[in-house]
Amino acid sequence: RELHLHVMHPEGWTAADKRACYITIHGGGWTGGAPQRMYPFASHYAGLGLVGISIEYRLFNAQQNVTVFDCVKDARSAVRYVRTHAAELGVDPQKIIVSGGSAGGHLAAATALFNGVNEAGEDTSVSTVPNALVLLFPVIDTSKEGYGNAKAGDRWQEISPLHQVRSGLPPTLTFHGTGDTVTPFKGAQQFHEAMLKAGNQSELVVNEGGVHGYLMRTQALYDECLKKSDAFLRSKGFIAAHAP
Repeated sequence: RELHLHVMHPEGWTAADKRACYITIHGGGWTGGAPQRMYPFASHYAGLGLVGISIEYRLFNAQQNVTVFDCVKDARSAVRYVRTHAAELGVDPQKIIVSGGSAGGHLAAATALFNGVNEAGEDTSVSTVPNALVLLFPVIDTSKEGYGNAKAGDRWQEISPLHQVRSGLPPTLTFHGTGDTVTPFKGAQQFHEAMLKAGNQSELVVNEGGVHGYLMRTQALYDECLKKSDAFLRSKGFIAAHAP
């Protein structure tokens, strides 16, 4: 089926612009969810002068032989598409942020990490690696201690962010709650430590007692997440100094 980018343009946008781009990816255990769920994030960054995009991807379905690897391919294809079509999207191809929640956080990390997992026939000379990552309570460990081991299958280690950390990865901001029993907090902590050990820039925002999805359940926590994400992205030069 056709997959779409749900694009939100900032005020005054033209195709000739070279704006930073905030790509957001919905969660749902790879099996459900829809791009609309992440519209508030795309809209927020469009309000700050970025191009906001919420993406579609194939959903895991064992009966139809759609695997988590296909989800990964689609997320990587989306970034590759944005880079390839940057001129018509009004995007700076070197200012792409990828974010996502839960399984969407896994797919966001996948754009930076899993270089061997690509849709057949695509131009792999176009990098899928974003210039920054913002991960919201992500699936970060697909081992039996994490989430999704059975869905990921025998090759789970190939698509486990925790097990694929290396040097040269983009600056990463991760939000996670200590009370998360779906995607256990331990994985996020280990990922953060592995990122630092590899010489990457990594920040971990810890919510004490926060359950899975905590920052999307309470307005104050959601607002705090955006405030901290804004500060992180501003410090990296993705948000203009004069933006509100």
